[in-house]
Amino acid sequence: MIYAYIRVSTDRQTVENQRFEVEEYCNKKKILIDEWAEETISGTKEVDTRILGTVLEKMQKGETLIITELSRIGRKLFEILSFLNKAMNKGIFVFSIKEGYELGDNITSKVLAFAFGLSAEIERNLIVQRTKEGLARRMATGLKMGRPKGLKVVRKRLVCSKHAEKIKELLEKKTSISSIARIIGVHRITLTDYISGKNKEVDKESYSKNKVESAKKYISEKMPLFKNGDINYLRKNRPDFIALKNTGYSYDNLSQALGIEVGLLQGLFN
Repeated sequence: MIYAYIRVSTDRQTVENQRFEVEEYCNKKKILIDEWAEETISGTKEVDTRILGTVLEKMQKGETLIITELSRIGRKLFEILSFLNKAMNKGIFVFSIKEGYELGDNITSKVLAFAFGLSAEIERNLIVQRTKEGLARRMATGLKMGRPKGLKVVRKRLVCSKHAEKIKELLEKKTSISSIARIIGVHRITLTDYISGKNKEVDKESYSKNKVESAKKYISEKMPLFKNGDINYLRKNRPDFIALKNTGYSYDNLSQALGIEVGLLQGLFN
């Protein structure tokens, strides 16, 4: 069987141009398409989660897949190489119109299949190496990994505080601790600690302090060139500041973390 695969990234794009290219190619080569596969999905999505992955899975040795260009397979080199390597190993022919590739059961394709597999392995190892080096650099500068310690616990206790009246009412009705915990959305141990007083209620000031520390950590990682109080840096790198604001920090938290007045920050964001 001969398959033709067409992909666009958004609903605003059309598959008609790709369909025309495939049909024109097939007319010149006197090829008849047995099955068309179309989808609207980002090329950054893994092949296995797309219609393309399903097509590759059911194709048999000697069958042909026609695409307009390699970028229809994916936007990542590793993804493209991995797909072509699987296709070559299954004995599937892959015709890419724009690049002029006709990969199949010949010595050239077998050499390319080896090259694809080797390139994919190298790319995978480079990604792992870059990740390790990046983590090592961050640790060398003294940056702690992960969210600030205790921030999640603080949030859960604030939930208990927010529902103080509800908790009291349910306790008077002899509702079990486990049931109350499910109702307000916290772990029963957190609720037990709140009720027994082993861990006193954390006020808004403590929560704010944790948020400020979290914001400082984000700034040091994402905006390493920023200096405390440097409003000009934020003006020049406004997208970075907007990304920071959109992570859920209040203007008060950001004001303390950045060393800049709240009014100036609000003006910059708006």
